[in-house]
Amino acid sequence: MNLEQLIFEIISYGGEARAKAYQALESVRAQAPKEEVTALLQESHDSMTKAHNIQTKLVQAELQGEEGIQPTLLLIHAQDQLMTAMAEKALIEQLIDMQNEINELKKIQNK
Repeated sequence: MNLEQLIFEIISYGGEARAKAYQALESVRAQAPKEEVTALLQESHDSMTKAHNIQTKLVQAELQGEEGIQPTLLLIHAQDQLMTAMAEKALIEQLIDMQNEINELKKIQNK
């Protein structure tokens, strides 16, 4: 197991998940088709799942006493990036729901 590579994958997938979530928020604010927003959220979810699966693999390896699993500053950074991305994604999903409501109200008002 190449620990550094796995750490960078956590950072990369977490960053990708965050970016896709923000793209989804931008899309819904621009009143893009619902399918576009849904696809971006799914991509965000998929990337987050990949990052979380790697994190779980590392935790299990540490619990099983595998050699080479050391808490380094880089690993702590990866954990921080992932947890921040998870929190932001959850908040963005709420913002998207709110924006959808705003968009619907704008449609009603403009009739």
